[in-house]
Amino acid sequence: MRYSDAELTEFRELINRKLDAAKKELAYLQGLITRKDEMGGDNDDARYMTMEDGSMSMEREQLSQMASRQVTFINQLEKAIMRIENKTYGICRVTGKLIDKARLRAVPHATLSIEAKQMMNK
Repeated sequence: MRYSDAELTEFRELINRKLDAAKKELAYLQGLITRKDEMGGDNDDARYMTMEDGSMSMEREQLSQMASRQVTFINQLEKAIMRIENKTYGICRVTGKLIDKARLRAVPHATLSIEAKQMMNK
């Protein structure tokens, strides 16, 4: 039991669009981080850390966390493409049943059906 080649092609296109958007978002975040690094560079005249420096540091940390989540998302999407190539995409890794199409459209990197996800959360 698996999705047809036509359905897999549809999911591949969806995943590729999300992958392109995710990579652009990651590049944007990395650019912001780089700018924060350049702005916060070495300032020998500063004898103490100002409030602005502290908030810039916190903002940089938040950007780094967002970039890290984006990298994880990209990896999950790339693994989903590998599952499409192996023709195992859309099969729940717990139940072995097909994951609902609506779920895959919403979360294209899903490896669990809603049923399995609910079982794991109990």
